[in-house]
Amino acid sequence: MKLVFSEASADPDRYVYPYVVWAFPDPGETPADLFEAGFLPSAPDLSRFYLARQLRVPLAPWRPTSENRRVRRKAGDLRCELVPLDRFEVTPVRREAWLAFAEARFGRGVMPGARLDRLLAGRVITHVLVFREGRDHGPECGVALLHLESPRLAYYYYAFYDLASAGRNLGMAMMVRAVEWARDQGLAHLHLGTCYSPRALYKTQFEGIEFFNGHRWSGNLAELRHLLETRPDTHRLESSDYLAFVDGGLSAASDASPFRVPTRGSPKA
Repeated sequence: MKLVFSEASADPDRYVYPYVVWAFPDPGETPADLFEAGFLPSAPDLSRFYLARQLRVPLAPWRPTSENRRVRRKAGDLRCELVPLDRFEVTPVRREAWLAFAEARFGRGVMPGARLDRLLAGRVITHVLVFREGRDHGPECGVALLHLESPRLAYYYYAFYDLASAGRNLGMAMMVRAVEWARDQGLAHLHLGTCYSPRALYKTQFEGIEFFNGHRWSGNLAELRHLLETRPDTHRLESSDYLAFVDGGLSAASDASPFRVPTRGSPKA
């Protein structure tokens, strides 16, 4: 992959010079390679990715907790079916319902119709996971838009469901059911998007969940909560409070990093 650094707001008085890190796939690389390195898609055609504090569930060792089972029971008999996007009809009724959900859940203007149409027309959405109640042909109660690269990963991108079902905690039940489905399909990981606010901690209800911290995947949820609850005056890896979570300190963080830049003096140059 090729990396490009897009400059963000700097604070020269504190020697803080941030950059947004973009990745562009090289020939022969697949999206799973970039997910593995901590990146998420930032363009519907998968031409560009961005480095982020994202979450993933390692599926081989995963087992449902008592809370996962409770959520599933509360939602009733919830079944799911994987449908390739090119075989799924986005009817006007479905599209209108999805946009209404997005405005109510994400906020006005976050998911306008044009953005939804671009996502559906691009390569980032490959499949739709359709959730039904009860029998196989029971009523549709929600969908999740997925990027699937079997057997390495699925990305649980956007989910849409009836917000009137909030008392059943349907959204969380769909996510639990998706984790079960992905494990049963033999996938290695299910990626669940980013975690930058306490509101996103609901995604961490899965045993063994990991987040990308900038230099490695970490399963330390105390580290994640520290990142959510603190605002250091400098970069994280210059904060003694955060370095307490990095076994071996900066040297270990450097060794764990998946990123290498060959220079004239490096062994590979």
